[in-house]
Amino acid sequence: MEVLNYSETTFEKLPVTVFETSREGAIYVAHEIAALIRAKQAKGERTVLGLATGSSPIGVYQELVRLHREEGLSFQNVVTFNLDEYYPMPPDELQSYVYFMHEQLFDHVDIRPENVHIPDGTLPIEQVKAYCQAYDRLIEDCGGLDLQLLGIGRTGHIGFNEPGSASTSATRLVKLDPLTITDAAKDFIKEEYVPLRALTMGVGTIAKARQIILLAWGEGKAKILQETVEGKISDAVPASFLQQHPHTRVVVDQWAALELTRIKTPWLVGMCAWDDALIRRAVIWLSLTMKKPILKLTDEDYKDGSLSDLLVESGNAYSLNIKVFNGIQHTITGWPGGKPNSNDAQRPERALPAHKRVLIFSPHPDDDVISMGGTLLRLVDQGHDVHVAYQTSGNIAVFDDDARRYADFALDFARESGVGATKMQKEHAEVVEFLSRKKLGEEDSPLVQDIKALIRKGEASAACRFCGVKAANVYFMNMPFYETGQVKKKPLGEADIQEVVNILQEIRPHQIFAAGDLRDPHGTHKVCLDAIFAALARLKGQETWLDDCYLWLYRGAWQEWDVEEIEMAVPISPEELMRKRQAIFKHQSQKDSAVFPGNDKREFWQRSEDRNRATARRYDQLGLAEYEAMEAFVRYRF
Repeated sequence: MEVLNYSETTFEKLPVTVFETSREGAIYVAHEIAALIRAKQAKGERTVLGLATGSSPIGVYQELVRLHREEGLSFQNVVTFNLDEYYPMPPDELQSYVYFMHEQLFDHVDIRPENVHIPDGTLPIEQVKAYCQAYDRLIEDCGGLDLQLLGIGRTGHIGFNEPGSASTSATRLVKLDPLTITDAAKDFIKEEYVPLRALTMGVGTIAKARQIILLAWGEGKAKILQETVEGKISDAVPASFLQQHPHTRVVVDQWAALELTRIKTPWLVGMCAWDDALIRRAVIWLSLTMKKPILKLTDEDYKDGSLSDLLVESGNAYSLNIKVFNGIQHTITGWPGGKPNSNDAQRPERALPAHKRVLIFSPHPDDDVISMGGTLLRLVDQGHDVHVAYQTSGNIAVFDDDARRYADFALDFARESGVGATKMQKEHAEVVEFLSRKKLGEEDSPLVQDIKALIRKGEASAACRFCGVKAANVYFMNMPFYETGQVKKKPLGEADIQEVVNILQEIRPHQIFAAGDLRDPHGTHKVCLDAIFAALARLKGQETWLDDCYLWLYRGAWQEWDVEEIEMAVPISPEELMRKRQAIFKHQSQKDSAVFPGNDKREFWQRSEDRNRATARRYDQLGLAEYEAMEAFVRYRF
């Protein structure tokens, strides 16, 4: 377990411990809780825990369950109070926090049912106020919270204390912020199904806990975490009130820490150990901060930007500017598969072989064209042997009404053609019957899953045809971890990894493109990438072709690589951008309104084009050539 460098700075007003991965951070917190439980048990005392829901604490609960099963951790003397619950919300609904807590923790440990307390989302509205007051009194009657576990929302909420909450607020009924509702839509399928209100412990209730641990994982939490830890105390960011608590700790992974000053701009904090990557980041930051192209930066700019130490290390601004500018310039190439018959010493890709076998992994059936459609078209146009492997079926991202519409079409076609009409009529009736009684969030029947998968498969095949990819070069892997019919997926397994191994061995690519976007709302991109990494690790040393294989990571519709990270930037002309848009349009089930749009209201093609144009604009601001758009990649050296 590696804890990345921790140092108190004048910027951070809360102690922050950064772990390399969220799993390591979760294990650390679970062991802290376990130590508290055992210490109090040794004294014959009970432990009173405040618990959170959402994705952040899941890893903590998993480790606590393991400690119970394998190391004898008992919850007999543990009393729990949950932070919140949607209102109204029956406890047996899949989206309820009662269901969540039992699924993730309570059903797997020996906690006494009478010691579990979760806000009641079924109460009549006229009873809510008295119930909330009684909830706070019950916490006090139990001796108060020994430790409160918290996540943080993108609005800065803790519990459901949205912006505007007072630092002294008690447990109460609240309105949910629109951004919180958008984020919750992944569990409710559509935003209109998300409750507009919730019961929540107040900030004042939380602040009475003797210890508080705030968890934050992933890039999506980086900005709000920075505001919480380094910003002013304000009800605009309710989590910032934790700065007033004497025993609050913040535990994050390296991605959530990206916006902290000591990580993002360490030269503003103190002395740096300068390497090429940090020098490049600092010069780009200075150029954008001063609003001057890199080659126009002066010694005075470096001094004014707190980078005089860099001049001591690297010499004058003139030579430093040229070095960084040339490095960025060399990332730009119109030949993503390598330029034949050219000196490739300063190019991101090799010239040989002139015609490469290219394998593009796409987590969902549209990530390829959304994320790197321009590059895909360029690779095909330049004569490379392009293969596309869709890692999951993407079936849960199809609306039920679309499944019904295609079932109707299949029945009508069967009747018109007279082929299999009786069987089709039976299956059509099964689909109609299931969809008519389907509960919110319920797992789709196998037949409905198949129909939705076929919809996504047909769309992906059409997009590949449009891009010129041969039909024999298109693969639908349907990795098992994804096939649950629900948002919740199974853990990555051996069968998933073997699927990737098989394709790699079959194609033996010179180039691999894979999604390196860790901000995917459901984490599917990360699981798919983990499978690729595991497969490559297994093959390394066994397959000689891997010695001359490059792995390029792209990002999806959610964000782009920062300029300091980019190792290959492929310019996209206006005409190519239009072709890319047409390829994205082939995915009609995701057009206009997707099932899981994330926190961005724009359509996928709009996000993609805006992102590509923003990358090109950033290169232009740094003083490089001006292009219509750019797709960006980072090379992973395995």
